[in-house]
Amino acid sequence: MSRAHRAVGPFGRVRSAIRSVRRWRRISFTPAGGIFVAGALAVGFAAINTGNNLLYLLLGAMLGATAVSGWVSEQTIRDVVVARRIPRGVPVGQEVTLRYTVRNRKRRMPCLALELREEGLPGTAFVPRIAPGETVEARSASTFVRRGVYPLDTLTLSTTFPFGFFRKERDLTVPGELVIWPRTDRSVAPPRAGVGRKAAAGARASRTAGPRGEFRGLREYRQGDDARDIHWRSSARRTTPVIREYDRDASDTLWICLDVATEPGPAGEEAIEIAAALAARATAAGRRHGLVAGSTVVEPGLGRGHLERVLETLARLDLAPDAPPPAPPVDPSACVLVGTRPRPGSWADVRLATAVAS
Repeated sequence: MSRAHRAVGPFGRVRSAIRSVRRWRRISFTPAGGIFVAGALAVGFAAINTGNNLLYLLLGAMLGATAVSGWVSEQTIRDVVVARRIPRGVPVGQEVTLRYTVRNRKRRMPCLALELREEGLPGTAFVPRIAPGETVEARSASTFVRRGVYPLDTLTLSTTFPFGFFRKERDLTVPGELVIWPRTDRSVAPPRAGVGRKAAAGARASRTAGPRGEFRGLREYRQGDDARDIHWRSSARRTTPVIREYDRDASDTLWICLDVATEPGPAGEEAIEIAAALAARATAAGRRHGLVAGSTVVEPGLGRGHLERVLETLARLDLAPDAPPPAPPVDPSACVLVGTRPRPGSWADVRLATAVAS
């Protein structure tokens, strides 16, 4: 019989059922619970050897407390529904707050001392009490030291109520993902004067909205638009904000070209943070900018919404030595190159990471 066939045989099915039950419900001793159970065993041993009725009564009380603890803790984590709210993105080093909406669907029994814990995250949310049929909000906080996308799938409910002897746990499947952006506070010098302000051969001309240029007209507000362009008089007459739209020269765009063809490590992460800092600096200055990272292109834009799109792209980037070199849609003489080593081409500005490449 093959190994694979044995895995799905009778014993394999039993092991699978045990794992499923353990994932559904788990119970473990707390330090106080271990001491209590050891004391109950000692009392039981003494009662059997001495025949003392008081010891038998004490043993019965201790066993009854254990049974009550197991039943009450099971009722606490039953019929609880949890929904998670995740922030769109948070930079490395900043505290991430996850918000949970917790509902007790039981008709008569409250939930007490309920903890919520995400698999792989250090933060824990605590709910002291949820009345029957009530919905409350809980929060947990965590801090990350690396950018990236962290999948969230398993949320664990646990409680030590009522006596703190045992920890009863129940797993819920709540899919989601947490996006951690790279730092944007790295100190970087502004691009050299004139970078992105001259048209290059083969550049794609486009007519886009911006805070400067010849006035074109009014349109409805879209996410990422500069709030300074809102036309308040027209907005007051409508249900949605209206902004002024301008003609703007595409040659006045800062293109940030990130070279991702490098080994993952400190140098590559520093280069990503430099690109993020340049994008944040351009946003603060109200300057239109775009991003090229390997084969990924983020079209130029303005405002906080556009910066978040750039940071989201940088958070999801994978560094690989065989990645394609950056290929901007304009001539390199109008772009800033960010990477770990020089690249051939007449780049207007080059920013290289100072960390040692791995």
